[in-house]
Amino acid sequence: MSCCKGPGYASPLDAFHNGPREELLYVICVQPDKTKQDYVATVDVNPKSSTYSQVIHRTYTGAVGNELHHSGWNVCSSCYDRPELKRDLLVCPSLHSCNVYIFDVGTNPRKPELHKVIDGSEMRSFNCSFPHSVHCLASGEVMISTMGDAKENGKGDFVLIDSKTLKITGSWVKGEKKAKFGYDFWYQPYHDVMITTEWGSPKHFKTGFHPSDVSNAELYGTSLNFYRWSTHELIQVIDLGMEGSAPLETRFLHNPKAAEGFVGCAVQGNVYRFYKNSNGTWNTDKVIDIPAKTVLQDGVETEINALVGDILLSLDDKYLYLSCWLHGDVRQYDISDTKNPKLVGQIFLGGQIANNDLKVIDDKKLEDPPKLVTVKGKRLYGSPQMIQLSLDGKRLYASTSLYSPWDKQFYPQMIKEGGWILKIDVDTENGGLKLDEDFLVHFGDEPNGPVLPHEIRYPGGDCTSDIWLAKE
Repeated sequence: MSCCKGPGYASPLDAFHNGPREELLYVICVQPDKTKQDYVATVDVNPKSSTYSQVIHRTYTGAVGNELHHSGWNVCSSCYDRPELKRDLLVCPSLHSCNVYIFDVGTNPRKPELHKVIDGSEMRSFNCSFPHSVHCLASGEVMISTMGDAKENGKGDFVLIDSKTLKITGSWVKGEKKAKFGYDFWYQPYHDVMITTEWGSPKHFKTGFHPSDVSNAELYGTSLNFYRWSTHELIQVIDLGMEGSAPLETRFLHNPKAAEGFVGCAVQGNVYRFYKNSNGTWNTDKVIDIPAKTVLQDGVETEINALVGDILLSLDDKYLYLSCWLHGDVRQYDISDTKNPKLVGQIFLGGQIANNDLKVIDDKKLEDPPKLVTVKGKRLYGSPQMIQLSLDGKRLYASTSLYSPWDKQFYPQMIKEGGWILKIDVDTENGGLKLDEDFLVHFGDEPNGPVLPHEIRYPGGDCTSDIWLAKE
């Protein structure tokens, strides 16, 4: 069934089989020069267009000091049975100011306009800060995860926005138990659960990555938090230990009745599978372990971990994709057997080793070190970080920015030259990734200087924005 009653698609497979090819990308662009404004860039990705792979519009926030990061919709496929609702607003919270910028993408999708700004003081009034992930709810509300309290200490919480009035109405969590840290989340009403992840203390990680902080339980998170969806109460915490340090992006399988999913753990380069036990509790297993690379840096041997930045699942739940921001590769795993993901595609597009010309001493997986990346005659600095997959699973887009304070630390040349977006063609039958050599969106010559592209969205929804509800 391809005809949509309300926003989005009837099911993940409806989107997979019947969804249109993406023609526009909405890209969060962070300005490394904090005296200038962040913005949402509209990129033309229609191959038949004269402006293919170009930024065709920029919608500015109107203020500085924001650090836009993630985005989401006013409504999505969870509201599919509500024809009175329309997916026409892109909700973009900012980490540093806590302002929430809401862009009208419905009136003119090629030229979005700033529709409303929710001042950060509203969020802080509920003792929340550093807003991160955005998901719409079947109620028509918008929920945003937050990582800090009003003083930017670690605190896992969520704020709700009324999609009609566009006002913050309060925080979501009830009960005495609170998550120590926050980051991403994914809800699954069929199993009456929401899973959330942890980064760390915002006041510390915003100053950069400090290796000594990782082992400090007061600064970095290692846990998955499970809430009862119906009561908003924290009911189970699973500590993954140091192997699971900084569990970031989490994805349930798209099948709304599935009782399992995956989470990427950044620091050590691991992926855990979470799943429901017969007694109703949840458990985890490490299913992907990406070994560190031993390199020679300034005459000293050191190890570079992968730093898994982003993960996503294809809409048919066949493949898992992830990015290794320090190693520089994008990986494709066949998850037909969710307990045993199988690596079937890998492509290197930069990374610490290629960018810094480090000498690899020991690589447990590759015989040859990654090489410098040049596309359309342009030398690329940085590494793939955020990824977004086409609805049919055949095209994967990768952007470079993780978080500007960390970008400046690990990839200073990218700050000078600008970030980029590349397109990877996907073999959806047998697995495999191939770079499209004719596609490059480079952000080095933007009107106000080089910028850092982060999350990518499509106007009609994508593999990471929509959550489907099971039909009984």
